[in-house]
Amino acid sequence: MSDRNLQDLPVGLPVPEDDGACDHLPGTSLPPIPLPSTSGEPLDLSGLPGRTVVYCYPMTGRPDRDLPEGWDDIPGARGCTPQSCGFRDHHGEIRALGARIFGLSTQDTGYQEEAAERLGLPFELLSDEGLSFAKALNLPTFEVDGTTMIKRLTLVVDDGKIEKVFYPVFPPGENAGEVAAWLSRQPLQD
Repeated sequence: MSDRNLQDLPVGLPVPEDDGACDHLPGTSLPPIPLPSTSGEPLDLSGLPGRTVVYCYPMTGRPDRDLPEGWDDIPGARGCTPQSCGFRDHHGEIRALGARIFGLSTQDTGYQEEAAERLGLPFELLSDEGLSFAKALNLPTFEVDGTTMIKRLTLVVDDGKIEKVFYPVFPPGENAGEVAAWLSRQPLQD
C-alpha cells in the first residue's frame, strides 16, 4: 500500500502525444447504451438534450491501494484524481455555461461510488466496465494487468452528437478549466 497523495502528479511524467485516435469522433452521434451510474440508475448519454461534458479517464486511484505496476510510465495514465477534482471545482462554472458533467471509466460502479464520495463529486460517474460505449465509439484504450482502460479524453456533446474532443489531455488537472474556457467561447445554438 502506498502513502502517496493522489492529488499530486509526480515530476517527469511522460506526456501523451496525439496519435490521431480521436480524429473520427467530432460529429459522431453517441450510441444508445445505458451505462451504470453512481446515482443508482442507468443513464443513456445519447438521449440527453443540450450540452453534456463526458470526461473519460483510465481509473481513479485509492489511497488504500497501490496503483498498477509501471502506472507512472504510461503516458497519460496518471492524474484521474486531479482531473475529477478539476471538474468538481469547475462544476458551477460549467453548469452556468449550460452543460452537465459526467465522468466515465471502466471501473465498476462500487469502485466509482467510493471515489465520488471521497472526492465530493457533485456529478455522476458512469461505468463502461464491459467496454460497450468505448467499442461503439472506437475510443482509444490501453491495457494494464489484463484490464482494458480508456485513454484520458473529454467529449463535449450537444443533443447526443459529439461537438468537441479534448485529446490527449495533459496535464489532467487543467482539463476542466480548458473545457470551461472552450464552452465560454461557444454560444449555445437555439
